Amino acid sequence: MNSGTTLRHIRQILTIIYSKEIAKSLMGTLKNRMDVYSRSELIRAKVKRYGRRHVISEKDSILITYADTIYREDEKPLKTLHHFLKKYVKDIVTGIHILPFFPSSSDGGFAVVDYKEVDPRFGTWEDIRRISRDYHLMVDLVLNHVSSQSKWFQRFLRGDRRYRDYFIWYNRYIQMPEVFRPREAPLLTRFKTAMGEKYVWTTFSPDQIDLNYKNPEVLMRIIDVLLFYISHGAEIIRLDAIGYIWKEPHTSCVNLSKTHQIVKLFRKILQYVAPYALLLTEANFPYKQNVSYFGEGDEAHMVYQFSLPPLVLDAFARKDASHIHRITKKTREDLLFFDFLASHDGIGLPGAKGILSKEQIDNLVRLTIEHGGLISYMKKGGKKEPYELNITYFDAINDPKNPADPLQIKRFIASQAIMLGLKGVPGVYIHSLLGSRNYYEGVKKTGIKRMINRQRLHLDDIENSLKDIRSLRHQVFENYLALLDSRKRIRSFHPGGSKRVVDIDKRLVSIERRFGREKILAIINVSDETIDVPQYQLRFDLIKRSLFDGKVEPYGVYAIE
Repeated sequence: MNSGTTLRHIRQILTIIYSKEIAKSLMGTLKNRMDVYSRSELIRAKVKRYGRRHVISEKDSILITYADTIYREDEKPLKTLHHFLKKYVKDIVTGIHILPFFPSSSDGGFAVVDYKEVDPRFGTWEDIRRISRDYHLMVDLVLNHVSSQSKWFQRFLRGDRRYRDYFIWYNRYIQMPEVFRPREAPLLTRFKTAMGEKYVWTTFSPDQIDLNYKNPEVLMRIIDVLLFYISHGAEIIRLDAIGYIWKEPHTSCVNLSKTHQIVKLFRKILQYVAPYALLLTEANFPYKQNVSYFGEGDEAHMVYQFSLPPLVLDAFARKDASHIHRITKKTREDLLFFDFLASHDGIGLPGAKGILSKEQIDNLVRLTIEHGGLISYMKKGGKKEPYELNITYFDAINDPKNPADPLQIKRFIASQAIMLGLKGVPGVYIHSLLGSRNYYEGVKKTGIKRMINRQRLHLDDIENSLKDIRSLRHQVFENYLALLDSRKRIRSFHPGGSKRVVDIDKRLVSIERRFGREKILAIINVSDETIDVPQYQLRFDLIKRSLFDGKVEPYGVYAIE
């Protein structure tokens, strides 16, 4: 598609979002901005390197981490992170998702004070660019809200006319029960301003002020931030909380049509400026709403597979992988998921709605509490219901009260193998790679349930554990890296290939993966029982690099030719 056609599409989308007149008034400024960024050094270098296409293969996986998850004294954490990656992870993962590294006032970086600054506690933009030269870099565009301490909101509080329409506010508190709420806090927060007392829209917390996209200037400034990140080395843009950005009276205010138009707009802008770059939508909703962000192939390049974390946990809890098979069969071949099991957040439950029964979801809640985890709730119809399981994935899969369990590492690695075997790009949370356990001290210190899976780790402690072959951290890390390395060598796992469920036994995840003329059968046992599959005896197993004897071990993982 040539640039003229892309510009016409951009103008058409702006007309749908606003009006023909506003679209006309925005196009000159927007085109100039896109042209300036397209000439930036890093973007030009990446276009030369990749061409005008996305480069994703079976070799790709993305490590998810905070900038300061790994630290040591007298060194900026971004440098420490880069050192850890180069020394221990090497090229076994190809991408790195550094969670918000900007100045922030709360919510683990997701209350951004300044979009265009690196928090000086973490490092500099040069540290970010250096990492981006070695790994595909994913960066968060936190576009639904800004920090209450941001310059934009502070100017609103001072009565600056330019910023009055940057936010959604009312002169009095208004009840809006139809609005979908992912939190228990009130939807509107009272602030004293130069204009008097105002009630401001705050979907996630009183410190996170929702932006008003009905103001075209807000959209233009966020587009500038998007392109700024690309110009500093980002190749994947994660659209945080995308479903909430457009609000309309008397609606749920989530996943509205103009939200989808904005995603389409971003895709066209990337197509014009940096055609190698990818959009990833973070829409933690039931399956149908989540996958709607693919549009007709004209919205996100990838969406989070939000149903997967609870479905895998359910499979191991009940020794039954039927739900994983059902959702895999349901998924269209042209969809590309960002497959993950754990992240900086907990195990979200909305993605499992309509797949797991209420009894099965309640069972996951009970299991989480039994394994020392916590539960976050949302309000719906005036009632609380579980929204998220707060627990490390290792402790979700294994009972911490049974530390001598000889199968705990095999069980955990098997859970991760399911994610690696599905069609998509796998995202590996750093605390899963390191076999971390529930971090209660962080919850106690902050009162934030999600801190249970966000422990900061001293590099010396990690290195000492990795040197100790008896330590749980060493065993998880080495087994996980070996599994990732095996996946890279199997062409059939290419995300552009096909998948087909092979029903063998409900205790087995069994999916045929094919790319070109190559195919394998991925088999993962979600139970502690040995299962006979004689029909595959004497086939070659590409993971163990030996002939398969026809017996699937408890929590065994296989890639059979």
